[in-house]
Amino acid sequence: MGQSDLPHDLICQVEEKVDLFFPSGPGAKRVKVQSGSRGKQRTRIIRTVTQTHLKTHPVAGDPQLKGCVSADRPPTERRGCRSAIVRPTSSGPSALWCRGPFVTMTTAEPPNVLSHRKTRPSDHSSLQEEDLRRWQKHAQVVKGNVLKQVQDQLSDLLDKALTDSIQPFAQLQPAANGKPSRPPFSSHRMEDGKVFMDRPSLLDELFEINHIRTIYHMFIAILLIFCLSTLAVDYLDQGRLVLEFDLLFFAFGKLGTVTWAWTVMFVYTLLVPYFTLVFWGSLYHSFPSKLGLSLCTALVLSAVQTCVLGVFPIYAAVHYELPPASRFIVILEQIRFLMKSYSFIRETAPVIMKNAPKEGESPRCQAFSSYLYFLFCPTLIYKESYPRNSHIRWKYVFTTLGMIFGCLFYGYFILVRLCVPVFRPKTNQPFSKRTMVLAVFHAILPGTMLLLLCFFAFLHCWLNLFGELLRFADRMFYKDWWNSTSFANYYRTWNVVVHDWLYYYGYRDFLLLSKRKFRTAGMLSVFIVSAVVHEYALGVAFGFFYPVMFCLFACFGVVFNFTMNDKRQSPVFNVIMWMCLFLGQGVQVCLYCQEWYAQIHCPQTGNSFWELVTPRSWSCNYQS
Repeated sequence: MGQSDLPHDLICQVEEKVDLFFPSGPGAKRVKVQSGSRGKQRTRIIRTVTQTHLKTHPVAGDPQLKGCVSADRPPTERRGCRSAIVRPTSSGPSALWCRGPFVTMTTAEPPNVLSHRKTRPSDHSSLQEEDLRRWQKHAQVVKGNVLKQVQDQLSDLLDKALTDSIQPFAQLQPAANGKPSRPPFSSHRMEDGKVFMDRPSLLDELFEINHIRTIYHMFIAILLIFCLSTLAVDYLDQGRLVLEFDLLFFAFGKLGTVTWAWTVMFVYTLLVPYFTLVFWGSLYHSFPSKLGLSLCTALVLSAVQTCVLGVFPIYAAVHYELPPASRFIVILEQIRFLMKSYSFIRETAPVIMKNAPKEGESPRCQAFSSYLYFLFCPTLIYKESYPRNSHIRWKYVFTTLGMIFGCLFYGYFILVRLCVPVFRPKTNQPFSKRTMVLAVFHAILPGTMLLLLCFFAFLHCWLNLFGELLRFADRMFYKDWWNSTSFANYYRTWNVVVHDWLYYYGYRDFLLLSKRKFRTAGMLSVFIVSAVVHEYALGVAFGFFYPVMFCLFACFGVVFNFTMNDKRQSPVFNVIMWMCLFLGQGVQVCLYCQEWYAQIHCPQTGNSFWELVTPRSWSCNYQS
């Protein structure tokens, strides 16, 4: 093949390294192309270079390039070339495909085409069509990837902007005297409620990363190790393979009683608050004394709420002697129904008061179906409508359900293998400081694992399960609390569902009533209410009063909230936060386990108040 056989214009595909040779060549552009078996994107430079440009360019004498463009030697003997193929093209009778260490010379056709085939002129049109189809397919893939990346980035930016816009903030404004001053009360509409939007759970996004999913696989491996160790110990002790779940069956016993108790609470919450609000709304704008009507309705509803959602669950748990997990279910559902009914009344009553019906029209009330949907959807803030998904992912539903059962068995093995052997009394061992310190440090590992299990099983799996079944699109039930460098941020991001309720109906309403004064008092009141509710749930579930959670939450939690605030951004404070969580979980597991066995071995002998509130583990001497 002589020089006359070569087309005048050649296209040079140059890697980034060779791009230094042609910094200002004509027709240069940078594109993304697919290459490699794993589909990784690489950046190549597509540049139109003429033979004249190559000869006159300062680097034209480079042996790597000169060997590829020299036309006075046979193609296979040109220096720097590994192979040469002559094939027909649209720009001329033939072209040179030269594979060198750095450059590839070819005619004007896209990369990654079928240029390695030896063809005849009769097959020219079919090859061009095949190359065109490959280019179109590749362009569609690149287009989809680019659009997906842009959409994800825009979604993150909008989520952050909307979240920041609805959070309370104090923006300083310059005053007339030159000193900064806070904006007036009307500049920030605190009456605006929570904004719901379509967003997935954080762990669902993180599990798409292989590195994060490996951590999930590690926890599954630990669960399998627990199973194998239990089987091995049972075989060595009893000579047979035994995998009993007696503790699990005991904790969730008497589910029939739990079911009918839940049914009573659900039917009451579904009917009484809704129709009470409908009755009040129908008379509000026509009744001569609006205040008297509102007070009477509120007092009657509060009395009924106290009896049905206040006393009845406690009576069912104590009278029927429900086991701990069953009691916990009843109490948590009691708290949930109370919070949801309050949210419904709190969000609906102001709408009825502001919107007076026209003459001849009945007052408008919220749809019953919206309230029924709200009672099951994973949020505590009532809205007439929520963002919804288009369909239910049944594979996701069954996978999440399997993870919930896996967490139950995980917790069972942690208690059986790490807690029961340590805290079950076997000898007459007196109480001492050394015993307490060792017990606390022994309980740190199971306490931390139980904390992570409760978070994953409830805040991620359980809430996402109901969210998927109800096509509830806003799945931000938690944030990245594990990255917190302050306890203030940890309390906001650990449980977003409960935090939103406490913020909008506790802290925000307190500030509205006090005209945005006494912020510290509002924050302390929210902390106290949260600590009391946590201790109430644990006390009823365990059947004894031992305010460990209250002291840790209301005392140490408040101190850490003000000392380790949002100004602490160093990673050191993230380490401190995790250390405090580890120690706190160790203290709780240790003290509650000791009190549980003390209640069994040293039952109370009277019904005096001090005997009921004094921990039994302080004075109980175990007998072998």
